[in-house]
Amino acid sequence: MIQYLDNIHHKDSKNFFLIAGPCIIEGEDMALRIAEKVINITDKYNIPYIFKGSFKKANRSRVDSFTTIGEEKSLEILRKVGETFNIPTTTDIHENEHAALAAQYVDVLQIPAFLVRQTDLLVAAAETGKCVTLKKGQFLSPESMKFAVQKITDSNNQKVAIIERGNSFGYTDLIVDYRGIPTMRQYAPVILDVTHSLQQPNQSSGVTGGRPDLIETVAKAGIAVGADGIFIETHPTPETALSDGANMLRLDLLEDLLQKLTRIRESIL
Repeated sequence: MIQYLDNIHHKDSKNFFLIAGPCIIEGEDMALRIAEKVINITDKYNIPYIFKGSFKKANRSRVDSFTTIGEEKSLEILRKVGETFNIPTTTDIHENEHAALAAQYVDVLQIPAFLVRQTDLLVAAAETGKCVTLKKGQFLSPESMKFAVQKITDSNNQKVAIIERGNSFGYTDLIVDYRGIPTMRQYAPVILDVTHSLQQPNQSSGVTGGRPDLIETVAKAGIAVGADGIFIETHPTPETALSDGANMLRLDLLEDLLQKLTRIRESIL
């Protein structure tokens, strides 16, 4: 996928690529600070980097959960991040109309896991001509993602990748089946979403839990089995984040993790 992004750095480094940023855009200053910090790290280790931030969260446990600071305001911030640092940006879309809207501001459109079977949404994303990432549903087999990819390519868009984000394990936990990564790489590049794979959904409080203590373990395994990219949500203070704080990586821990992952990548090439 990264070969289609003209503004991505270190494209020829042979390293894994990184999608990282806050779960949701909380404000311009924070987005710029996170992006600058991550760029400094990825430049140091020659990691191609795509900034991620949701402009709106539609998949919430409760009606009073935070969703957006404003759709257009958030998209404008994503555009500013991209233009300020000359890097690609990505956001998730939830409705057909969001595809053309978000495509005016970002380089990569992400389809959420719960919506990856929504044909009209996938076709709308593909028809923008942007790169499209497809999150594998927690309820889907790796083999079934072949057909989601085909919906993009049959819409005359070859710029597609798959994001692994864990499988439902009982009602309140997820588990990653690493056998699925080489399987799905037959269809498209595969990105391991480390932080969402460690979510603990459907908690009685209505607030999703997580296991950030296992981020390094899951990320190392993903690189070792050949994931093309890593997806990590990160925040300076996850405990105060407006969304998904329970499973995000604290920003000051990111460099140590990426250094270790780079060494693993070098050892398997």
